[in-house]
Amino acid sequence: MRTNAAALRQELPGDEQEQTGRQFAPFFVADLFFGVDVLHVQEVLRFQQMTGVPQAPEVVEGLINLRGQIVIAIDMRRRLCLPPRTGGQTPINMVVRTEDGAVSLLVDELGDVLDMDVADYERPPENLDPAARDLILGVYKLKDRLLLVLDAERTVDLTASATLGPGRPAGANRIAGRAG
Repeated sequence: MRTNAAALRQELPGDEQEQTGRQFAPFFVADLFFGVDVLHVQEVLRFQQMTGVPQAPEVVEGLINLRGQIVIAIDMRRRLCLPPRTGGQTPINMVVRTEDGAVSLLVDELGDVLDMDVADYERPPENLDPAARDLILGVYKLKDRLLLVLDAERTVDLTASATLGPGRPAGANRIAGRAG
């Protein structure tokens, strides 16, 4: 089902509404191809050693020190209920800015920035895996795959019941002083 390009432009802040396209920083998690609006990406880093966080939700890999700023790292494979990386594959840190500050998304592989036409935007397909559907804003058709537009704010919000592990109380998913 196609969504109206004008409706998408209404969702875009300020000057973005005047543009006919958007730029996305794409990445892979397993065989899924995601994109985050480049305006939300702070930086991309090689994998760094992390400090574990006791009692943290399963999706939290740990904390990294980013030039004096403590940043939580979320494993996107766990967040999407996908199998763990194999064969010593190390993830890449994609640091995104959210309302609560910087958060690192641990992804498998990065792509080159993509310029997308707002007119090609579509709603997420109904048959998309429920673990991913709640995190997807929409989809762009590419020549050989789909670009799933990730909602960075919802992805880092660990208060959702979908991120609860077995036996974890609801309060266990509160991070960085966030209420939920």
